[in-house]
Amino acid sequence: MTMHAANADSIAAAAQHLRAGKLVAFPTETVYGLGADATNDAAIAKIYALKKRPVFNPLIVHIAAFDWLGTLATTDDRAVILAKAFWPGPLTLVLPRSKTCAASKLVSPNLKTIAVRQPNHPIATHLLNAVERPLAAPSANLSGHVSPTLAAHVEADFGAALDIILDGGPCQTGLESTVLDLSTATARLLRPGAISAAEITAHIGPIGPSAQMTTAEDLKSPGQLEKHYAPSVPVRLEADAAEAGEALIGFGSTANADINLSAAGDLTEAAANLFHALRNLDDPTRFSGIAVAPIPKAGIGIAINDRLRRAALGR
Repeated sequence: MTMHAANADSIAAAAQHLRAGKLVAFPTETVYGLGADATNDAAIAKIYALKKRPVFNPLIVHIAAFDWLGTLATTDDRAVILAKAFWPGPLTLVLPRSKTCAASKLVSPNLKTIAVRQPNHPIATHLLNAVERPLAAPSANLSGHVSPTLAAHVEADFGAALDIILDGGPCQTGLESTVLDLSTATARLLRPGAISAAEITAHIGPIGPSAQMTTAEDLKSPGQLEKHYAPSVPVRLEADAAEAGEALIGFGSTANADINLSAAGDLTEAAANLFHALRNLDDPTRFSGIAVAPIPKAGIGIAINDRLRRAALGR
């Protein structure tokens, strides 16, 4: 059986699988991750193969505690300040790999950096402590597809190809982590998420804009590819209403929505519901496309609009 309710026994079995170089899907507060022992080259290669992920697209390494960071990366005052403020939580830091970095070089091919975060989810924490090794864990979906916020989403993409999917219910945040590059003197936001640029700036001062991605070599973290998070049907943004054949994703007072991300106009609720809504309406037998009502571009709404823009570019 692939799907397992997350409990002490299933987490112990999952840890054993991971130590043996196998893959396990597990929940975090952001989305479900496809986990592998970050120190095992062969296990990391399995992630790329199963997801059909471009090998130049880096992976995020997950740790159970701040103390683990020193085995992977070189830190500075900014990293310490931000980790104290936001870890465990949905913030990924891109840092220089340490000379004795325990992680496989395949997690960030051809780079001198590594992306690391400490997830804020009891199942993820329990699993990491049981494995006693960092886990590389991109979103547990086929590359370019809509990220999973339910165990059922993972099963829909991978089915029996995974031995264990730990079912921990819906993900609370529903969007992938904010990614901040601290590998240079000027910090840069590589991917917006639940932790806003304003919150980061309040702790370490001004940060620079994201660098333009012109080649694969420019990628320092996942979530930087333009085409991403895409359903199989076209996505149309800033829609006042659905056109013939379209489904409508609403927000706030949107009328006649097939799914409303938040009738109350709550952006946090909308973020948690976004990927589930896109997956539910991704049915070419029912809809020719998905129209999405305007979402305010403030706070976590910036991250929501980022994901929608990439989804609208197609797969």
